[in-house]
Amino acid sequence: MSELTEWAYPLAESLLAEPLPRRWQHSQGVAERARAIAPILGEDAELLEAAAVLHDIGYSPDLAKTGFHPLDGARYLRDVANADERVVNLVAHHSCAWMEAEARGLRDELEGEFPREAAHLNDALCFCDMNTTPDGTPTNPIDRVNEITGRYGPDSLIGTFIRRAEPEILASTSRVLERVAAVKRQPM
Repeated sequence: MSELTEWAYPLAESLLAEPLPRRWQHSQGVAERARAIAPILGEDAELLEAAAVLHDIGYSPDLAKTGFHPLDGARYLRDVANADERVVNLVAHHSCAWMEAEARGLRDELEGEFPREAAHLNDALCFCDMNTTPDGTPTNPIDRVNEITGRYGPDSLIGTFIRRAEPEILASTSRVLERVAAVKRQPM
């Protein structure tokens, strides 16, 4: 583990493991997916793994202020934890967060406070999140979107957002898988 991941795991665990054990399992699974795609990330592999394990800390009851977990988590990382700016930005924008922010009337706040990282990193974090079940096991994005819709209800804010985001989630997954395949095709 790098210094960044050595810092990120205990922080995420301290915020999620006790109050939200299933969310902690999910976050560990998302980090596991990040490690699996590390070859396409080069020097940003550890950055992505740290963001992956931290991406849902905004659900922690101690951090939830707006009820929009990407924003709450990113603000905590920036204002309290003094986290790496790139990790903060990835957490703020994970998994098409701008679409949910728009539905909540928080898009200007999100985008005004936190710039987006490079598209390939946002794709990678979306891939990791949307290919991991709530229990931390591998899945696929179609089943994950269906699971989220079923859990929150199709007419809920989250259900509506995730269906709206589904084409971009699938496109992100496709782009990541294309990069993984290209790396595997490269001669040793």
